[in-house]
Amino acid sequence: MALGYRAPLYLMAFDHRGSFEHDLFGGKGPSVPQARAGDSRAKPAGGPSDTVRAGIIDAKNLIYEGFVQALERGAPRDAAGVLVDEKFGTQVARAASAAGHVLAMPVEKSGQEEFEFAYGEDFAAHIERFGPTFAKVLVRYNPDGDQDLNARQTQRLAQLSAWLHDTERRFLFELLVPSTDDQWTRCGGDQGRYDRELRPDLVVRALEALQDADVEPDIWKIEGLDTADACARVVAQARAGGRSDVCCVVLGRGADEALVEQWLRIAAGVPGFDGFAVGRTLWEDALRAWLAGTVTRDHAATAIATSR
Repeated sequence: MALGYRAPLYLMAFDHRGSFEHDLFGGKGPSVPQARAGDSRAKPAGGPSDTVRAGIIDAKNLIYEGFVQALERGAPRDAAGVLVDEKFGTQVARAASAAGHVLAMPVEKSGQEEFEFAYGEDFAAHIERFGPTFAKVLVRYNPDGDQDLNARQTQRLAQLSAWLHDTERRFLFELLVPSTDDQWTRCGGDQGRYDRELRPDLVVRALEALQDADVEPDIWKIEGLDTADACARVVAQARAGGRSDVCCVVLGRGADEALVEQWLRIAAGVPGFDGFAVGRTLWEDALRAWLAGTVTRDHAATAIATSR
């Protein structure tokens, strides 16, 4: 199977795990029917209580209902898809696969600064169990950061990359480039300044370093960039060395709607940026309102479906 992916791709991303449990639910049962049914069992070692787990599963089902409604309202069926996890999103993954939607599923352990496989050396069996269109990783990689950390991550990523392409599966790579302490100081602790002045070059260097180590994604998922020139430089590196069908999509990074729209407008004019993967920006407000009981389930699903 040739490296790359040339079709447009628009992903509803809700593969969040730890953040659902702790940020949305605070480790407690959400105010949804499953929680009101009552379950006083304590949290088992290594995971949420049954009540919290049931609430998270239901919340993810609600987000998927919004996605389906968006398709019914005219979202492009061939390009639209979901990025959802196995831990809480098995029902969604099965439904999306059965309906023929693009399905992406994460491989990484949630909430870790260092990339590790969620299911250890059993990662292949878990991918095969669902057969997603894309296996996805989220990786924090700064080329000027901890070199031992980068080397450990790269070794695991190269292992995954080789297996995916040997078995003719697609690879979606979500790259975060957090600043080092020195970089942050140089930018005066200003995230916007770091994004504008330093991050574009660091992204290009990160792609090059990973490619040189035989990490070969079909799609790079890139934090939004502030200029078309920065987007073009990232695409040029993504496609360097004969990788002409590799493309990039915009990562929403949980930013507010106006900033995400700005990033999308900029990237849309650059050949090689062929879509987006946006999550919390699209569904978080509606989901929180539903959890608080201020809107009905149907209203929340419609709000998600009509997010822009």
